[in-house]
Amino acid sequence: MTAIQSDPALVVCPRCVSVNRVPVRRLDQHPQCGRCKQPLFRGEPIVADSHAFARHVEAGSLPVLVDFWAPWCGPCRAMAPAFAAAAQELEPGMRLLKIDTQAEEAVAARFAIRSIPTMILFANGHEIKRTAGAMDRQSIIAWADRNRPSS
Repeated sequence: MTAIQSDPALVVCPRCVSVNRVPVRRLDQHPQCGRCKQPLFRGEPIVADSHAFARHVEAGSLPVLVDFWAPWCGPCRAMAPAFAAAAQELEPGMRLLKIDTQAEEAVAARFAIRSIPTMILFANGHEIKRTAGAMDRQSIIAWADRNRPSS
């Protein structure tokens, strides 16, 4: 077993945002939060506010793919089912979040979101890559896999 496989992943709970240490080899075994006992992975994107966004990006060790969107944006609404389907395939190795740029203006401004939908991939608290425009499920998965940081 390599050091990477034996090191625990820091996984932020989608419900209570507490940080959980989970052995990497157990990520796909339906781990639960040590605090609230809810599943750490639900196979769907997490609708995040600024606090949850910061916890997932800065405290978690998983790469985080964020969809910056707005409720009035047609292409954003059209892409939502594809992003949700991508979460089912990309978890547990990657966390997917949705940030409503209208409700979370400060987060959108911090990352200079100029067009939506925009997806940004974060790792270790830093932006790795971004892309703008709607994508289908397979394109989201391919883009995330292509830009995922190597272990």
